Amino acid sequence: MGFLRVAISGLVAGLMFVQGLVCAVAALIAQGGRVRPSLDILTHFAPFWLASAVVVVGYALLLAPRQLRMTFLTLGGVGVIASSALILPEFTRPMSPRAPAGAANQIKVIQFNVWGRNADLGETAQWIVDQNPDIVVVEEASVAIREALVARRAYHVVCGDCQVMIFSKLRPVDSGAPASPAGQPRPPIARGTYRNAGGEFVVLGVHYTWPTQGSLQQQQGRRLAWVLDHYPKEAMILTGDFNSTPWSFSRRREDRLFGLERRTRALFSWPAGEFSGRRIKMPFPFLPIDHVYAGKTWKTVSVKRGPRLGSDHYPVIVTLARAAP
Repeated sequence: MGFLRVAISGLVAGLMFVQGLVCAVAALIAQGGRVRPSLDILTHFAPFWLASAVVVVGYALLLAPRQLRMTFLTLGGVGVIASSALILPEFTRPMSPRAPAGAANQIKVIQFNVWGRNADLGETAQWIVDQNPDIVVVEEASVAIREALVARRAYHVVCGDCQVMIFSKLRPVDSGAPASPAGQPRPPIARGTYRNAGGEFVVLGVHYTWPTQGSLQQQQGRRLAWVLDHYPKEAMILTGDFNSTPWSFSRRREDRLFGLERRTRALFSWPAGEFSGRRIKMPFPFLPIDHVYAGKTWKTVSVKRGPRLGSDHYPVIVTLARAAP
């Protein structure tokens, strides 16, 4: 029994050492995402580095052999500090004051990547309609989801044959986004301009490529910023599946570049159970990659995550109130 105990203790110590080393190195290298898109992908997993590093610190304090305790504390501590440095800015960034629940001139916006493999489009469409939203921005859109929504409510549709569609109660007064110059990649974008009692406002929906294509994703971000500059931003609403987390340097850079306030804060939206072709299931989402931005005339009333539907994303529901001029 003594030999078995020593063997198990040694195995656990070895695993903890590898875990601590991987977390510390990954969180440190992720800082290189400031200048290299290929390294920015490591930032998206900062919560994993943090949680794993905390486990190593706990092991060091409670179970590690005395002669190795400082080694494990150092590895775990470096991982905790480096990963926290990535995550904390999301929780400390300034956000505008919220509007009360009874504020005037409210609109409800649903941001939802419905997923191209969604086998429950009827249920998805019914849930959307039941929320009574004013604006619905859908990524990985299809004729099937368009027909399912329009059959349940007489929505006006912008870009009805595109990868990104906008559904609205209001009739758009204008739509369409400027084409990119040749050779400059632009993500799938839909744009509609609407008018209500508070005046005109612009809504855009977007869908970025995966962060594994870091250089392309950053080019898409610059091109989106170029598109945004064509329209007044004070009453603009931008939503989408950005495929990037708020602890990535790409997202922080674009937060500054867009000239809009991101109203979602660390709202984990992917995966919603099944993903990777339904081969893998997760009990909880671990990446906040669906975001909603709005201009300064909009005050946030509420930001919520919707239920698990047929998509690999959760929907995001944001209610905004337009401030009086």
